[in-house]
Amino acid sequence: MTWDQNVLRSRFCNALSEMYKSEVPLYGNLIDVVWKADAKTVQDGQKLDGLQAIDPDDVLPSRHRVERHGAIRLGTAYELATIRRMFAVMGMYPVGYYDLSLAGFPMHATAFRPKTQDALAQNPFRVFTTVLRMELLTEKTRNLAQRALAQRNIFTPRLLQLLDHAETKGGLTPEECTEFIATGLETFRWHSQATVTLDEYKILKAEHPLIADIVSFSSSHINHLTPRTIDIDLVQQLMLDEGMPAKERIEGPPKRSCPILLRQTSFKALEETVYFRDASDTFIKGSHTARFGEVEQRGYALTREGRQLYDRLLNRVNSEATKQGTTGANYDKLLAEHFEAFPDTLSALHDKNLAYFCYRLTPIGERIAKKSTSAVGEVGELTVSISELLKKEIVSYEPLTYEDFLPLSAGGIFNSNLGNGIESQSKQLIMHADPDLDGFQRCLGTHVADEFHLYSEMQRESLESCREQLQLKEITL
Repeated sequence: MTWDQNVLRSRFCNALSEMYKSEVPLYGNLIDVVWKADAKTVQDGQKLDGLQAIDPDDVLPSRHRVERHGAIRLGTAYELATIRRMFAVMGMYPVGYYDLSLAGFPMHATAFRPKTQDALAQNPFRVFTTVLRMELLTEKTRNLAQRALAQRNIFTPRLLQLLDHAETKGGLTPEECTEFIATGLETFRWHSQATVTLDEYKILKAEHPLIADIVSFSSSHINHLTPRTIDIDLVQQLMLDEGMPAKERIEGPPKRSCPILLRQTSFKALEETVYFRDASDTFIKGSHTARFGEVEQRGYALTREGRQLYDRLLNRVNSEATKQGTTGANYDKLLAEHFEAFPDTLSALHDKNLAYFCYRLTPIGERIAKKSTSAVGEVGELTVSISELLKKEIVSYEPLTYEDFLPLSAGGIFNSNLGNGIESQSKQLIMHADPDLDGFQRCLGTHVADEFHLYSEMQRESLESCREQLQLKEITL
């Protein structure tokens, strides 16, 4: 019995988006703003006048409109291992390890997402998934968190049965897929009744707001869903124009001709009514601030060399900004100045091996491939460099999209939304923490994929496809 994971993933992503839109109506407004920004950008790019209506969905890749990334926060190893099973049913696997102590959070994370180009093209739904690091909490908070988390189960009994069915029977029926979506959504649904008392909530929040968000509720509620845009600067301006509580600046690299990695902004977290139990076990009214609306512009995936250059430049910016007390627009100016050292043409990114690319035959290459002998050399024997094939316009390239995350940018988003009040003892634990990939993988129950390896394999496979079609012995980079 088999099922189409791509279709199931698309259906689940759409259902989750509709649920979040009903819970956070401002998210629906954000989707509209993104559509307006993309439509204007496409119209301007095609030099159309304002009287000519254009639907960006008719121009942009099919994945663009449905693309979302979500974010959830988990508390235990069991929750992490079980969410891994749930996402696997939808063809989503752990990619990358993120040490969020670097951003001041007592958590580490991975991203569950599709791994192949075909699956990403059909629906690139990804969920940034963090789990609490108990060893980075003070003893009082750790004991409280462990007690509260031990009393909850964020997965319905029926979902656990369906996971067993999928793993033991090798598939789900169409009816079970529909049920999987409905019961799976319950894991991410918002609940306005807390599972802790108001006093306990205050203890958790005092140590870090995100600890309170993870521990205090009966689900791992989705805390944001992120649409993708082709012009995040325009989205930021439209958000402000429409009176949305947008954060002050866009996180990530500066605006460039060749966008790299990921740029993000958001509207600030909403203060939502929550009911807490008191000593007499009656509910009293309080509030909680956690859920917000984020938008992203995805750029090109960088090689290890490209990422090292990016990190070096960013470290210089942050070091100089810290010394000078630079913030806001002045920080953005400083960022742009330093990033002038990062090449900003496709040819330079390619030739300096700073980004990953997908290679394809040009029309000239396709004509050559149809012949019995190769115009680039003896069939099956010749080794040719990619530079020669590009020079002869036999092969072309396009950059691979960055499908992953930037923890420091996420930290900027979280801090601007949730505040940064941390007790000194907890702050010391977090500041002196080391990454714990091994511990994370033990909780997960499997290894996380290395994102650089995935991009490298995509590039290699595209080059191998060109080699086979051209009947060459080898194509060298």
